[in-house]
Amino acid sequence: SISLNHKLLLKNMSKIPRHSPRHNHKQITTPTTAAAVIRLFFHDCFPNGCDASVLISSTPFNTAERDSSINLSLPGDGFDVIVRAKTALELACPNTVSCSDIISVATRDLLVTVGGPYYDVYLGRRDSRTSKSSLLNDLLPLPSSPISKLIHQFESRGFTVQEMVALSGAHSIGFSHCKEFAGRVGRNNTGYNPRFAVALKKACANYPKDPTISVFNDIITPNKFDNMYYQNIPKGLGLLESDHGLYSDPRTRPFVDLYAKDQDRFFKDFARAMQKLSLYGIKTGRRGEIRRRCDAIN
Repeated sequence: SISLNHKLLLKNMSKIPRHSPRHNHKQITTPTTAAAVIRLFFHDCFPNGCDASVLISSTPFNTAERDSSINLSLPGDGFDVIVRAKTALELACPNTVSCSDIISVATRDLLVTVGGPYYDVYLGRRDSRTSKSSLLNDLLPLPSSPISKLIHQFESRGFTVQEMVALSGAHSIGFSHCKEFAGRVGRNNTGYNPRFAVALKKACANYPKDPTISVFNDIITPNKFDNMYYQNIPKGLGLLESDHGLYSDPRTRPFVDLYAKDQDRFFKDFARAMQKLSLYGIKTGRRGEIRRRCDAIN
């Protein structure tokens, strides 16, 4: 159980400075960094626990998680931040801080730099010794998944519908590639504001030739973590099918309305859900290792 691990997790708490300037500097030079690291954190923790398995590189004998089709769009900025932090920590105190702890702390610190809520990060996670692309099948939520499936994916990991809607607020920052949504724009009854749909079609016109074309998840305040994402959805300014789904489903809609009205409540619930996610499926003691390099097992 998560609570039993809190004491184990506290023992390394003092090893990492509360605000490491290294990833904050990266955020200033590359403003997409915060969203990249939050997404990396989610793609690591949600499928099979926070164990830095997403960072491991493939070998000729094994296709790792990061080369699974759902992870190919993870931005390089996210990986870069973790590698830089790990390099600095290995020089200062070798073999002490795990890559999975670094992901959790960097996520929280970068969230704060873009205006998001602060929460305590418990430490002491170990890194996984395995990473297999084949084990990811159907474990990560897709933007095109129906809400019922998303709810089931979260509930099977112990997260409530409300926590799922709160965590969706990570779409307050960052961007999505046109291929994730362009096929739905302009179709009937998809929930897009008509003028927004026209603008999206224009922005994505060339995406079959250039798959890197992308659009901000929150077009109003794209680089600020706030509750604008929830205010956008009822106006038809949500980008992804899953965003519109949150408003058309009676199980999730009340929470969209709640967070659209009350940013403090959103911040409180988001921080609590992120802290809970950072403790999901963690490995401690001999069940994992502290990797010397984040992209390879020892």
